Amino acid sequence: MTQSLRISLVSETWPPEVNGVALTMARLTKGLRARGHAVHVVRPRQRNEQNQDAGNETLVRGLPLPGYKDLQFGMPADRVLRELWQAQRPDVVHAVTEGPLGWSALRTARHMGIPVTSSYHTHFDGYSKHYGARLIGPLISAWLRRFHRRTLTTMAPTTALVDSLTRAQVPGARLLGRGIDAQLFNPSRRSTELRKSWGVGDNDLVVINVGRLAPEKNLKLAARAYAALANVAPTSRMVWVGDGPSRAGLERANPGHIFTGAQSGEVLATSYASADIFLFPSLTETYGNVVPEAMASGLAVVAYHDAAAAELISDGQNGLTVEAGNEKAFIAAAVRMAQDASLRQICREAAASRVAQISWDAVIGEFESNLLAASEGRLGEVQTAA
Repeated sequence: MTQSLRISLVSETWPPEVNGVALTMARLTKGLRARGHAVHVVRPRQRNEQNQDAGNETLVRGLPLPGYKDLQFGMPADRVLRELWQAQRPDVVHAVTEGPLGWSALRTARHMGIPVTSSYHTHFDGYSKHYGARLIGPLISAWLRRFHRRTLTTMAPTTALVDSLTRAQVPGARLLGRGIDAQLFNPSRRSTELRKSWGVGDNDLVVINVGRLAPEKNLKLAARAYAALANVAPTSRMVWVGDGPSRAGLERANPGHIFTGAQSGEVLATSYASADIFLFPSLTETYGNVVPEAMASGLAVVAYHDAAAAELISDGQNGLTVEAGNEKAFIAAAVRMAQDASLRQICREAAASRVAQISWDAVIGEFESNLLAASEGRLGEVQTAA
């Protein structure tokens, strides 16, 4: 039997915040606890949240993230962490994010001699150009490398990202994939009533995009691709599921589109399954959880050959992918998917089969093994210089 671990997980985002980092880490944490491990979460206090800490959480001060007023980054909390870990020393600290709170956890844990692991979730350096900070992108890249070089291992969701981290001289980079809840996300949730509420019939196409409505998601390209697609499928409808800083502009520019706001659980799963084509033009993903969710729901996915789409989609067999950054090819692929009913059906059936066996339980087991190895000193030494 695997020994029970005391794990301190430090993250600057957590549900009910809706993003891939928060949802992934909450899923992993739930799985670790189900396996008998004691997981204590340290995170920023969210807006309108009560001051008191829960028994398995410690809340610290946070500030709104520029451009994301609904999200926060955690402030340094060395004293709080030191007192917390002196009272009950964890076997391992896992730093989820590289913000001020993550650095505080890294610094304090290393000073106390506690093993530290990390995961790589977000290309913050790639985000900078979308928020008026293009010039500091290289500085952010150096910041990220410096952080991960000081942990025993950095877990990343794709083999391409592991290779990239290794080339950047991040020691101990290793794969930790993502699972899919095939009971939640599956084609059987398709709803005729929901489609009627969207104003489409059985033979009309519903094109969908799910995720944060934010500049780094390249959503203007999705809108352009849909406009081209609508020329060959005039009774189609575009549905946007999500919220964020780009929503107001998208609604103004596309008055005929449907905007549902953020969704979760069965409501989200039903929206996926009730659509036909999933457009995903983002180039800033480390993974993109929405891609396997769409595939599991039986959608024909059009995406760039990047992140999860590169790992999961065989072009022309269970979706369409095009060279990353080739906007003309992306738009052409969207039009092709709309025009070719036979291709669309092949991709939809094969997509669901491709991801049906991607188990969260296996991912949780791999995460558990990595943390156990770190706690037992079976991982390599970290770098002490940038």
